[in-house]
Formats: sequence, C-alpha cells, structure tokens
Amino acid sequence: MVAVVLYQPEIPPNTGNIIRLCANTGAELHLVEPLGFNIDDKGLRRAGLDYHEYARVVRHPDWAACRQALGHRRMFAMTTKGHASPFSTTLNDNDVFVFGRETSGLPPEILAEFLPENRLRLPMQADQRSLNLSNAAAVTVFEAWRQSGFKGAT
Repeated sequence: MVAVVLYQPEIPPNTGNIIRLCANTGAELHLVEPLGFNIDDKGLRRAGLDYHEYARVVRHPDWAACRQALGHRRMFAMTTKGHASPFSTTLNDNDVFVFGRETSGLPPEILAEFLPENRLRLPMQADQRSLNLSNAAAVTVFEAWRQSGFKGAT
C-alpha cells in the first residue's frame, strides 16, 4: 500500500487521525523529526484511539534518512503549489505522499527535490489556502486506494 510521510508535524490530533487512517487503509506512516509534540501526547493517543498497534509507523531523524528508507519508490509532494491532482494522476499502490508542516507546508529546499509533475494539489474552491492535514491525507490515500481497486478491503 501507499506511504504517507509527515514532515515535522506539529499538531498531535492530526497525526493521531492519520495513524487511524493508515491502520484502516493499510498505508504506512513515516514521521520525519523533529516532531512538534511528544509522541506520547494525550491528544495523539486520543485521536488515534487504539489504532496505534494496527498501523505501521516509522520515525526518521531527518528528511535524508526518510528518503533513504523509502528507497526508489515514486514520491509526490502534496502542496498548494502543485498543478496536477491525485485525481488526474495515475497512482500506484507503492507511491509515497509527502505532506509538510501544518503551519508552513514543505520547505522550499525539499519541495525543489520534486519534479513539477510530482507536486500534487488537492482541488478546492478559489481563494482558499489549504485543507486540514489529516483531511488532505485521507482524501489522497483514499484516491490512491480507489485507483488500486481498494485492494485488501472487505
């Protein structure tokens, strides 16, 4: 299944919701440090409920370690600066979706590592800034899963 990368996430409930998303879809979750919270945060546990044991969560000390761990998998930056969307892109069940910080997105130096066609944007109404991180991850993961025929679903 796909992998979700959260680059230095800041808000515990968002990460907790994404843990639950990954548990229910079979997606992997990769967290790039430093995190903006303690991994044992009460808000994180509450949002993820008891799904932590069902999700594959990997922590990486920095972006370079995360990239190395993911090997040669195709990676997409999820950014408001993208032009294509997951809905207009043929996705594979081994793709990686990289999300930035809630307050600032992906830093320019990391975004520059992605070819323009590998920078995806979720469609939204004109003059709107962005979706909540956990909502954006859910929409993206479910589109990738839909394109794979919901492989593994019951």
